Amino acid sequence: MIDSEPSGARTGLGGNMRTVDRVFGWLLALSGVGHGLGAYETYHAQPATLIWALSTSFAVFLLAAFNIVRAGRTHDRTLAWISLAGCLVWIGFVIWFGVLIGNMLDFRALLNLVITVALAGFSLRSALAGRG
Repeated sequence: MIDSEPSGARTGLGGNMRTVDRVFGWLLALSGVGHGLGAYETYHAQPATLIWALSTSFAVFLLAAFNIVRAGRTHDRTLAWISLAGCLVWIGFVIWFGVLIGNMLDFRALLNLVITVALAGFSLRSALAGRG
């Protein structure tokens, strides 16, 4: 498990919320796997389009990794701000995707939106932790 803080140094999220935070990070990583598989199935005959679709999957993996690491480093406000910025950008792309396909309730858009909004909330909470 990724956790670089001694137990006495923890601030912010409690153990149960930290677990929920990590679960959402791993769900985002699984969504990246789904995106990659769907991209390959759709664009395998169009390599120029496929490479861009797979680069999006890679970006999702990086965002998931930032969030999973952030969940274990509650003292790292810089990482929390980076995670929040990434989440906000991904939320914008998800909304744009829903608009483009004409269905914000599409499972792909809705699932990514719920996961990323949750991660953005956890990131914001971590970024603001310790401010007083």
